[in-house]
Amino acid sequence: MLSAAPPFISIRNLTRTFRMGQVEVRVLRGIDLDLAPASFNVLLGPSGSGKTTLLNLIGGIDRPDTGTITVGGAELTAMSDRELTRYRRESIGFIFQFYNLVPSLTALENILVATELAEDPLDPDVALEIVELPDRADHFPAQLSGGEQQRIAIARALASNPELLLCDEPTGALDLETGRRILATLDRVTEQLGKVVILVTHNSAIAEMADRVVKLGSGRIEHITDHEKPVPALEVTW
Repeated sequence: MLSAAPPFISIRNLTRTFRMGQVEVRVLRGIDLDLAPASFNVLLGPSGSGKTTLLNLIGGIDRPDTGTITVGGAELTAMSDRELTRYRRESIGFIFQFYNLVPSLTALENILVATELAEDPLDPDVALEIVELPDRADHFPAQLSGGEQQRIAIARALASNPELLLCDEPTGALDLETGRRILATLDRVTEQLGKVVILVTHNSAIAEMADRVVKLGSGRIEHITDHEKPVPALEVTW
């Protein structure tokens, strides 16, 4: 649900250019964007629209050429490399298309690894409950389905108790029904834990479940849509 509170993320005049040989590619061209606390947000657009670059900048993985990014009152663009490293470790949970679980560790052990450096970690049992897999705690990744592995990856991302969950095509390798369950899990993260979720996708159907949809094209925001009553994740069709 959209919040009337001040934005949790505020972005102004953000630009990013990459050099490929002698050619400069302008990936982001003056992005202005606000995202609310405890909200589910989708960055929508085709390949090359700039959505993953924007996600990486919000996550502190990359730095912009110009502009500012403020997250929870802290200005990322003014941070040192050391401060950005701490920001990524303490404030961000990353979820990707591929699960990257450690095959020699159980589901619970994969989650516990993420708590080791956290100042205020989430109880691993709570993380397993959120993703609805408490009975898979002692299973190894090879004993889990693809959807279960992705849900364990979400639990691992939650274990450090970050403020912000960044998801890059998390349903891209999954079938429809499994993808819906992943989306429902991410929806619970917002509803039950009050986290901000940002999901990158090229699939416009997924956008129906978001509080805010940011459509990008050629490095610019083409349109922003706010949903007062997002479609429940288990009802999304694509």
